[in-house]
Amino acid sequence: MKHRIGITAWGSLSALGATEKVITQSTQSEKSGIHFDHTLNGHTAPLANEAQLALDNFLQNYPNYQHLDRSVQLALAAADRCFQKTAWKNDNDATGLSLGSSRGATQLFEQYYAQHLNDEPLPVRVSPTTTLGNLSTNVARHLGLSGPAISHSVTCSTALHALLNAVNWLESGRCQRFLVGGSEAPLTDFTLAQMRRLRIYSRAQTSASYPCRPLDESARQNTMVLGEAAACFSLELEPQQPALAYITGLGYGQELMESATGMSQSGEGFQQSMRMALAEAGITQPDGIICHSPGTRQGDQAELYAIRAVFDKNIPHLSSNKWKIGHTLGASGAMSLLAAILMLEQQFFVGIPYNQIQPFFIKKPIQHLMVSAAGFGGNVVSIVLSKKPH
Repeated sequence: MKHRIGITAWGSLSALGATEKVITQSTQSEKSGIHFDHTLNGHTAPLANEAQLALDNFLQNYPNYQHLDRSVQLALAAADRCFQKTAWKNDNDATGLSLGSSRGATQLFEQYYAQHLNDEPLPVRVSPTTTLGNLSTNVARHLGLSGPAISHSVTCSTALHALLNAVNWLESGRCQRFLVGGSEAPLTDFTLAQMRRLRIYSRAQTSASYPCRPLDESARQNTMVLGEAAACFSLELEPQQPALAYITGLGYGQELMESATGMSQSGEGFQQSMRMALAEAGITQPDGIICHSPGTRQGDQAELYAIRAVFDKNIPHLSSNKWKIGHTLGASGAMSLLAAILMLEQQFFVGIPYNQIQPFFIKKPIQHLMVSAAGFGGNVVSIVLSKKPH
């Protein structure tokens, strides 16, 4: 890294909650936020009650946002919560924005397309509210930002690609601050049907404690579950005050796959990405890894193979929050980033409750954590977050 880049604030809504206190408590709890949805006939991880209330209150304050897709509403609420915590909210001329989503305006697109098939008249706002760009443009307008406002989709590694993008803008000197993150609202019948057709969705019983079981090497079937979430972070170039965490290493890789959804058995993209991030951070061993692992057998096994190839017998503590909040697709990297920030800030590591090898909750000194995300198409991103800058 050419400069010190710190994460100085965040905002989020998910199955964990909305406030730092509730999110921290949820993170440290062995209880999953995944429930069986009888309407969708499957397990999902919707917003926690506190987060839904926060979103409802936000939309009451800004009724003009009622017509936007839920993914955009979540992004607006999360970005607003992050922005209000920044020290520069009244001086944002040099602030950029990079927000993404894997599927974008899922609910509105499906609703309007159904109306079209039924020969119903469509509202004028169909196109502008279902294009991917409305994610960042609405947030930038809401916050009054004048820097670049970028929307993009790189499937499930979208949020970490937003961070990669922002770091390069900051190191170029064209911006002093960047808001980054991801948002996803995929809990629709059509989206679940697509995942079921891929045969990766959980078929756990309705009463299962952990319907989604990432990093469970004893699993005999895929256990992925979808969740909705948004998280936004403030990145500052050479922050004047101590940051919550510092970005010290970036890595990226590409899988050489045989299909659009597959991973190589050895996780070559993961290996490349992790090694690159570690080399830039100047470390060989992080204190823990927040894995991508969504509960798919092939994907989880590929990531575990890559971790063993990189670290040999010195495997760091491993975690994945998808057993608790589901796979939030384009927001998943952002939610893993949030988990790492909380662990660095409060010096604890949370694992996986059904893991018999390591304790679920470990209170320990933590200096460096690695976060990884991978998506359809085989792209992988790894980030090293540190308690102190280089």
